[in-house]
Amino acid sequence: MKALFLGGTGTISSACVQLALSQGWDITLMNRGNHAGDVPADVELLKVDCNDSEAVRRAVWGKSYDVIADFIAFTPLQASRDIELFREKCGQYIFISSASAYQKPMNHYQIREDTPLKNPYWQYSRDKIECEELLTAAYRKLDFPVTIVRPSHTYGLKSIPVPIHGAKGSWQVVRRMLAGKPIIVHGDGLSLWTFTYNTDFAKGFCGLMGNPKAIGEAVHITSDESLTWNDACRSIGRAFGVEPHFVHISSDFLAAFNADLLGALLGDKAHSVVFDNSKIKRLVPGFCANICFDEGVRRCAAYIQAHPEYQAEDPGFDAWCDSVIAAYFSGLTARPSTGPASGA
Repeated sequence: MKALFLGGTGTISSACVQLALSQGWDITLMNRGNHAGDVPADVELLKVDCNDSEAVRRAVWGKSYDVIADFIAFTPLQASRDIELFREKCGQYIFISSASAYQKPMNHYQIREDTPLKNPYWQYSRDKIECEELLTAAYRKLDFPVTIVRPSHTYGLKSIPVPIHGAKGSWQVVRRMLAGKPIIVHGDGLSLWTFTYNTDFAKGFCGLMGNPKAIGEAVHITSDESLTWNDACRSIGRAFGVEPHFVHISSDFLAAFNADLLGALLGDKAHSVVFDNSKIKRLVPGFCANICFDEGVRRCAAYIQAHPEYQAEDPGFDAWCDSVIAAYFSGLTARPSTGPASGA
C-alpha cells in the first residue's frame, strides 16, 4: 500500500509517518525539504513547494497512491488545488481539518461530528470550514474519495502545550515557571480542555488510511481525557519539579493586548471541549488514546531538557506577559472602593 503525505515532518504528521511505516506502508513525503533531517531513511522525499501546482503536477505525473493525505492545506484555494490535482491519483484523500471549526459558542457541552461548524472569531477555522465544504461537495458531485480528519490540541515530544505562548513556542512559559514568575491562564482556568499525544492520534489516523468505511466521512481523533487548564498547568509544573503560579486574566482582556489571541482564545481555548469519540472507535475498532496528559508532559519535559535546541528563549513574549500582568493588577488597584447601589 502506497501513501503520499503533503507535509510529513510536523507534530501530527511525523507520528503518522512512523506508525504507517511500521504497519508496512510505502510512504512518500512531498514538501520543500526544509526539515529533511526529520525524514526517515526509508521514506521517499519529493522536494516540491506544495503551493506550486505545476511542480506538484510534474512530481506525481504517471503515479498513483492508495492514500494521499494533505497536512498543510489551510485555505479553500489549496483544497480546490488538491481536488484538481489528485482526483484521479488516489483511492482515498485525507484532509486534515481542525476541531476549532466546531461551533463557537457551543450549544451542547459534548462535541460530536455532527456538531455545527461555525467560528466567528478565527479566520483559520473559517478557512478550514470552507475547505471541508468544497471537499464534501467534490465527494458528492465528483466522487472525490475524501475523508476529513479533525484533530484537537495534539502535541509531541518537542513542545509543551501551554495556554498562551509567543512566536517562538512554549519554552518561555516553562522558563517563567522555573524562575518562579507567574504565568497567564485565560479565564478562571476551570474550562475543560482535551490534549492528545501525537502517537495516540496516529493510531486513529492510520486506522483510517485505506479504510473504505471512512470515505465521505468526517471524524475527530482525540483523547477521552478532559482537564481544566489549571490542572494541565499543574501537570506541566510537576514535570519540571515546580509549583506554577497563575494569574487568571479574561480572554477579552488578553485579546485587547494581542489581537491574534481573539481566534486562539475566544475561537478555541476559552471554551470547554469534551469530545465524543465513538465514531473513530467505530471506524477503527480498538482505537484508544492511552497516554494521559501527566505522562505525556513528563515525556516532553525529559526530551526537551535533553535537547537544548528546543529551549528557544523569547524575551519579547516574556516582557509582554509582564506588561499584561502589570496592567491587570493596575486595573484591580484602581477599582471603585464601593460597588453600585443594589436594587430593592
